[in-house]
Amino acid sequence: MNPPPLEHYSPQEFFDREGSHLLVAGQTLMELAEQCGSTPLYVYSKRAIHDRVAALKATLPARVHLHYAVKANPMQEVIDCVAAQVHGLDVSSGRELEAALQSGMQAQNISFAGPGKAVWELKAAITAGITLNVESEVEFARILGLCEETGKSARVALRINPDFELRASGIKTSGGPQPFGVDAEAAPELLEKILASGVDFAGFHIFSGSQVLQARTLIEAHEKTFALARQLADHCRVPVQSLNIGGGFGIPYFPGDAPLEVAPVMEHLEGLLTEYQDTFADTEIILELGRYLVGEAGLYLTRVTDRKVSRGTTYLVTNGGLHHHLAASGNFGQALRRNYPITIGNRLGVRTETVTVVGPLCTPLDVLAKEMDLPKAEIGDLLVVFQSGAYGYSASPQEFLSHPRPLQVLV
Repeated sequence: MNPPPLEHYSPQEFFDREGSHLLVAGQTLMELAEQCGSTPLYVYSKRAIHDRVAALKATLPARVHLHYAVKANPMQEVIDCVAAQVHGLDVSSGRELEAALQSGMQAQNISFAGPGKAVWELKAAITAGITLNVESEVEFARILGLCEETGKSARVALRINPDFELRASGIKTSGGPQPFGVDAEAAPELLEKILASGVDFAGFHIFSGSQVLQARTLIEAHEKTFALARQLADHCRVPVQSLNIGGGFGIPYFPGDAPLEVAPVMEHLEGLLTEYQDTFADTEIILELGRYLVGEAGLYLTRVTDRKVSRGTTYLVTNGGLHHHLAASGNFGQALRRNYPITIGNRLGVRTETVTVVGPLCTPLDVLAKEMDLPKAEIGDLLVVFQSGAYGYSASPQEFLSHPRPLQVLV
């Protein structure tokens, strides 16, 4: 799944087309919806995921290991699909840990990050033998207590809140005060306690932010990450086994967004490996990606149930909405509403009309598209929301107003 040329980007290009129908795995969306028995429905393409991972690995420096951040899409079938193609998995909850282990990924290639891990989650991670990313002194003390209780040694990495900020990122997780990780300036003191404790020290996790579309921003972040990692390595009495440099690769969502140019990022990363060879010659370098691997491989399908005109505005009413796809509704941390890429999946090429698309919820917030040009739709047609493979299903308030949950299928 190589990104189309920047000036011609369209999310439709990741899927086949037959006449007026969008296809996934050789089937029309109407056929898929009929097979599944109902809509709304999330459809994920195995081929699209495989192509994206393969294209990325073809540019990845040989020494860099690719990990999948499970939180992007924790559907078990998706995890299994990606796990078969990457080097490791990164989880952020106990349930995600269970799913990662169920995928068959070896425990030594699974890591667990996130503030406020529950005691049962820490215990499960220690028992399984995965790497725990330590987020605070209190958390480390809990880990030591559980090691004594279980008679098992923990494998830990120290998550760092860098003293730099990732510019132009959609979501920042570094710089300034953060709930994530240990402040870079405080890290040496905690590192000393970790090394003295006898636990298995793996290395460092330095994640700066996500949803970056500018190569220059990622290049700058990698430069600062390696420089900080070397400073921290100077405080170690043992070799640094692993260095997780995070990810942050974004995908286009809105008009004017262009796909990330990955090649210059990888070329620069290759240069950094040479520059820091003396410090990290035997260190496993980990690139952790979620949205970039699966985001463009997913579609959200919802059926048009009504057409109405209210004082000059044409509305399409669908049986799915913000409760299933909060991000597409414009309520996912956006100060200004912008339309996600949307079409009518069985009306491609049909003349367009300007419509506002709303879901079935009894709230004016349930808007999937506002004054958008779409192929003219009829009742029973399928509205398609592209870029729905990451944080669509899992980050939505599905219990809101007690509507049924959408189905998910990997084809």
